[in-house]
Amino acid sequence: MQRLALHPQGPEFSRFIMGYWRLMEWQLSPAALLDFIKFHLDLGITTLDHADIYGGYQCEQAFGAALRLEPSLRERMEVVSKCGIALTADPAHQLNHYNTSRSHIIASAERSLNHLAVDSLDLLLIHRPDPLMDADEVAEAFVRLKESGKIRHAGVSNFTPSQFALLQSRLPFPLVTNQVEISPLNQSATLDGTLDQCQQLAVRPMAWSCLGGGRLFHAPEYAPLRHELETIRHEVGAETIEQVVYAWVLMLPSRPLPIIGSGKRERIAQAARASDLVLSRQQWFRIRKAALGYDVP
Repeated sequence: MQRLALHPQGPEFSRFIMGYWRLMEWQLSPAALLDFIKFHLDLGITTLDHADIYGGYQCEQAFGAALRLEPSLRERMEVVSKCGIALTADPAHQLNHYNTSRSHIIASAERSLNHLAVDSLDLLLIHRPDPLMDADEVAEAFVRLKESGKIRHAGVSNFTPSQFALLQSRLPFPLVTNQVEISPLNQSATLDGTLDQCQQLAVRPMAWSCLGGGRLFHAPEYAPLRHELETIRHEVGAETIEQVVYAWVLMLPSRPLPIIGSGKRERIAQAARASDLVLSRQQWFRIRKAALGYDVP
């Protein structure tokens, strides 16, 4: 599988990323999870996306239990995690809220290292914009973590262009990605300046929920989109409409790296093969129109 640099000064990641936010739903033993990890590594999907809160703070620990069975696998992967959300799944939190204080970021990163059974994170992201974010505090936390070798690179998730620019203005090194929702069902990033900024800064975004969290396949309002995707699937020789959606995301000029959220091996293998598909410009806009329900002005 193709590998791409997130930024001229950033890490090199696999073209597709394996997302672990649903890990606890897969109900895998540590040994079975280890086998699953080897499966997608062998496909060339070597970048893994985590967050401290996934699975009610359980996913990273479950992953670490598997990796401890064969620690040498760490050399074959790039590990991403996120922090900055505080959930009531932790009894210390009375309500769900954001926390991007210096102490919380550092403590969260250190917990993730322990839970994931790794010595450093290839990339740490601030998970969501925080109305109380002090850019200087976040920058100080990132700098301390980087200087101590606990993270190699830093980035953000779900940030607007102005929020990205604010935090970048305080850092002596580049933010290497903005992980944002990108799909035919949610095209806001294509129009609000988020992906324009990525192009401007030579930053590759990471794309989450490319399939709309499964709504694409079931919601009645997306029947016209499913029909158009099926038509285009036959036109381009794709195996599934999922592949067509991934090809639609890959065609964006900011060159997003899609995150795969499925725990099913065949769907993962099919997704990886989507990188071989080529859509025409008109096919891309047909999907856009079918999803939004209206044509371009």
